[in-house]
Amino acid sequence: MKSIIKKSLQSLLIVPVLALGVSFAGGVISSPAVQAQAADCTTDPSGGIAGGAGCAKTEDQQTDLFGPTGVFKIVTNVLLFIIGAISVIMLIIGGIRYVISGGDSAAVTSAKNTILYAVVGIVVAILAFALVNFVITSFSASAA
Repeated sequence: MKSIIKKSLQSLLIVPVLALGVSFAGGVISSPAVQAQAADCTTDPSGGIAGGAGCAKTEDQQTDLFGPTGVFKIVTNVLLFIIGAISVIMLIIGGIRYVISGGDSAAVTSAKNTILYAVVGIVVAILAFALVNFVITSFSASAA
């Protein structure tokens, strides 16, 4: 009972933290004018959060969030690839379990469920990939 209450309180406390993080990210961090203003990090390090972020940024670090080479697209593509790979592996495992079940009805049912859930996982990964790419192209087209 205590663990349920503890988890509930933790989840309730995460919501304001995320909301504050999102609200601060829009107004305080990263405007190109502020980053250009605080570009000289050795003599004037008083650029605030955006100046510190500009000073910490390396040459080859990406700055765009959306678009064809954006950070969001790269992260989601990697995660969706991992989900798809796990689904294919589970499909193979389900097939092997089905072949070696030997007629045992419980083993056959379990193997069929594994195959079914793996196929559902593959379909969800493909649909999520299509949806993410659609949203990213929509955002990058509207921003351009």
